[in-house]
Amino acid sequence: MDKQKKKTDSRIRLWVQAAFTALTNGYVWGFVEGRIFTGPTKSLCVPGLNCYSCPGALGSCPIGSLQAVLGSRNYRFSFYIFGFLVLVGSLLGRFVCGWLCPFGLVQDLIYKIPFVRKWKNLPGHRVLVWAKYVILLVFVILLPLLVLDITGQGAPWFCQYICPSGTLMAGIPLMIGNEALRGAAGFLFAWKGVILAVIVLLSLMIYRPFCKYLCPLGAVYGLFHPIALYRYRVDAEKCTHCGKCEKVCKMGIQVWKTPNSRECIRCGDCIRSCSFGAVDSTWKKRKDVTEK
Repeated sequence: MDKQKKKTDSRIRLWVQAAFTALTNGYVWGFVEGRIFTGPTKSLCVPGLNCYSCPGALGSCPIGSLQAVLGSRNYRFSFYIFGFLVLVGSLLGRFVCGWLCPFGLVQDLIYKIPFVRKWKNLPGHRVLVWAKYVILLVFVILLPLLVLDITGQGAPWFCQYICPSGTLMAGIPLMIGNEALRGAAGFLFAWKGVILAVIVLLSLMIYRPFCKYLCPLGAVYGLFHPIALYRYRVDAEKCTHCGKCEKVCKMGIQVWKTPNSRECIRCGDCIRSCSFGAVDSTWKKRKDVTEK
């Protein structure tokens, strides 16, 4: 595939990300007036991280919604939320991360900023990738279920103490537009600001550090990769094991060996880089394909 075609495909992904972000965060008056949209669509989940408290958010984040249910004194299970995650995961897997998540777009744009040096992964990458599964289990599921206040209500631990997307897209805009909130800001907001600053700094040097190491939604969707309707495939007869697909993969995946790795965000760089046409997806019909 020629360089111009690769650039065009990369721009298409960027425009899709931007369009979906605008579509799911399109309540302009929320940003103008510093208040949260409360219309009927707010009860519906969107595929990517999309903070409920973002002034422009027209839908809800599935991770935030899951924590709200698990921490509720009246409910402990939601067929809608679990069904939504299973449906999206079984259809697309982490395609959502690569194409539809607003905070994924933020990291992509930051990474494009020139910096002294770029690294593919943090030291200890193979161990650190498991951190998002620990966060999913501990902060999203167990703590909201088990740590309750005097009324029997659990807190949204991940949203409250970790999520940088909520700080960027909800906390900061609301602070700018609401003087009362600025006066009430305390240690927690400062703590979340530090986490966001660290993620932004790392995003200058490393591709999508939040997606790689911390995002519980990516952890959920990644579990579906081996069975998702949309998967990558490697043609064993065409593949020469040249390693070019691994070299261009910003997520650090040996694509020729594990095309459906849980870490893959389906950006398509490996498909575009293969000179032999050995890598493609289930969206493209092809005969005699052997998946490794």
